[in-house]
This record gives sequence, C-alpha cells and structure tokens, in this order.
Amino acid sequence: MTDNYRGSGDTDSTQQHPTQGFPGQGYQGQGFQGSAYPPPPSYGPTVPVDGTAAATATPHRRARRPVALLAAVAIAAAVVGGGTAALVGNYTGGGTDSVGTTVSGTTVSQSSAGTVAGVAQAVSPAIVEINATSTSGEATGSGVIITSDGEIVTNNHVIAGATSIKVQLSTGKTYTAQVVGTDADKDLALIKLEGASGLKTATLGNSDQVKVGDQVVAIGSPEGLTGTVTSGIISALNRDVTVAKDQDQGQQQQPQRGGGNWPFEFGGQQFNGDTGSSKTTYKALQTDASLNPGNSGGALINMNGEIIGINSAMYAPSSASATGGSDAGSVGLGFAIPVNTVKSDLSALRSGGTD
Repeated sequence: MTDNYRGSGDTDSTQQHPTQGFPGQGYQGQGFQGSAYPPPPSYGPTVPVDGTAAATATPHRRARRPVALLAAVAIAAAVVGGGTAALVGNYTGGGTDSVGTTVSGTTVSQSSAGTVAGVAQAVSPAIVEINATSTSGEATGSGVIITSDGEIVTNNHVIAGATSIKVQLSTGKTYTAQVVGTDADKDLALIKLEGASGLKTATLGNSDQVKVGDQVVAIGSPEGLTGTVTSGIISALNRDVTVAKDQDQGQQQQPQRGGGNWPFEFGGQQFNGDTGSSKTTYKALQTDASLNPGNSGGALINMNGEIIGINSAMYAPSSASATGGSDAGSVGLGFAIPVNTVKSDLSALRSGGTD
C-alpha cells in the first residue's frame, strides 16, 4: 500500500489550495506562511444544487476514513496474530520490536513471529538435555520445562530405571533431578530439578487445533547434540503408535551420546527393535521434522511458540554394511505425544503417576 492518508491539519503538497479552506482552518504548511495568498473566507463554501462545492470538500472527509479503517484493522489483527499485527503496525506508526508475544518467560518479537528462528530463540531456553544413568548404562534424552522451579516433562522411556538423573539447561548449567511421577501407559514422566528457580518455561498449547500441513519446529538433543533445532510439518494425525513399557526394552542404554533407537510398532510392523511383550499404544502426531535418538522427550512446537507435542518415537531403517547392520538417520517419520494428553495427565504425574 502506498497511500499516505493525512487528516485536515496535516501538510500535503497535493491538498494545499487556498480555495479548499473551512472556517477555523489555518494554513501553516510549507508554502502558506507568507502573504502570497489571502486568508480563507470567514464563511463556508456555498453548496449549489449540482454539488460542486460538496465534491471540493470530499478529500477532507475521505482523508479521515482510511485512518479509522486502519485502526480497526489493527485491533482485529492484534487478535488474529502477531505477524499481521506487525504489518498493520508499519502503516499505523506502531513499532514491532518493543511489543512481543509472551511465551511464559520468553518473548517472540513480532518481527520474527511465525519463523523457525523466532520460535527457536523463544523456546530453546525451556528445552533441556537429560542424562539418565542406570545399571544398564547411560541414556540421553530431552525434556520441556513447564514451571519456573524446575518441573520437566519427558518420556517415561528416557528415565525408566534410572538411579541418577542429570539435566543440562540451554545455558550449560547442570542440575540433579528427581522423578516425581511416571505413566508408562502414556510414555510420560515428570521430573523436578533440585534447587532450581527463575527458569524460563514453555507454554503448553492445544493439540486439538493441530491440522495436517501445519508448520512445526522440533527442539531436543539428538545424539547428545544439545539444543538442536529442526523443522517440518504435521504429516498425519491420530497415528496408533505402540511402544515398549519395560525399561530394558526402551531407548537402548549406551555409554555414548544418544544410545540406540527407541523401538515402536506402527501398522502391525515393528521398527527400531523389538518392543517385547509389555507395551502400550497411544494416538500420536506424525511429523516430517527430523527426529533422531536423543530427541525423545523434547518439544514439538507450533509457529506461535506453543508446545503441541512431546517427541517420542522415530522410524530409522537399518542399512547393511560390510561390518554388519547400522542404524540410518531420520527419514522424516517422527511421532509425538499430543500435548493435550500431557495436560490431562499432569495432575496424576504430580501425585506420583499411574505406573
């Protein structure tokens, strides 16, 4: 839009004609401060039957309407979303950097709202790396901070059977954590940091509003690479994903990096290992955002910076080599537990879980 609307008191070289004055309207714009032009008459223009004078006055009335319209659009845009509001702000003189969309302790500036970079910058401080040690070894996963004093949601299979849990924040600071509650049936767990306060937290969104094709961002620690960000779309909804409940059938616990792949079943087939006899099935969001071992328990995020799922399973086909089979990387088939499942389970997890 290139129109620049001004009120009757603004200066505009296209509207500075002395014959268009009304009572009480002086001319103080450029080119009208001298005596080259007589002052406006003390009476309003006569309105003849043919409406000539009315037409002459029209630009002043029309000049006010678009401004009022833009103001109304700005109000509506503020309700719709930050990206549109930022666009309208440029036309109404509103700034885009001083006002942001709050994400529970983090701020997404309107200039970067709806971008992967904006989401990553806002939500990364609320995503942690989890290192769980057990008698079988060490497993690496991820988690999402949901309270400022250190409550963290993750997958049950990340911390199952752990004798000690260390959590590293995005700042590099490390805490010891204790298990608050677990729910193996939903593959969810709640842990809490010892002595933490003032932490950045994430906002839990509404997974019922997620649609196929929505853009998403995944943040976690694949293969121990803390704070890794990937992006993609929601490729399917309500996938029946079956995962193992037993700790010795979970993400294979290795002393290095992200460990082995988490075994699961989908469509009657088994992937990434044997799920065994003790297993559970849940409805999952499917995404093509790259997920790898270590992403388990991390966040799947919409473009408003809201958590819509907890990443929990991935498909990684095995590729044969001369020395035997090796696990390939992500092929764009990842699954996440819907955040509404998490929200409905929080009370039970805080009271010890339903193992």
